[in-house]
Amino acid sequence: MPRHLDAYMDAFIGTKSSYRSANTEATSVPTPVSRALLKLGQDLSLARRRRMLTQESMAERIQTSVATLRRLEKGDPRISIGVIAQAFLVLGELNKISDLLDTATDEIGLSLMNEQLPQRVRNKKRTDTSGAL
Repeated sequence: MPRHLDAYMDAFIGTKSSYRSANTEATSVPTPVSRALLKLGQDLSLARRRRMLTQESMAERIQTSVATLRRLEKGDPRISIGVIAQAFLVLGELNKISDLLDTATDEIGLSLMNEQLPQRVRNKKRTDTSGAL
């Protein structure tokens, strides 16, 4: 990079190292999430290779770049859910995306909802406001 651009980056953005650390801090995720994304990426890579698809072929089918596919397979948290869904579609596993959080089997959500149910249900006292005799 030319010197005048280095000086510009240092003056405007800060040092190059602080700029890089700011970018990585923005994408930091909790460790369990990071592990889950890494496993998802590895599983997608394995499924792709079992189907004898190259990264180039897979990237073309999911309408993204090879670089994005590589980031997906490495568990990069910046990959959009749309790209992930496209990958599942190409691999013939789209139904797994739609079943990720099925509300009918969401045990935590259902138990929280059940806690808020009233102890008993009473009919409200009716008052006749029509004025008829």
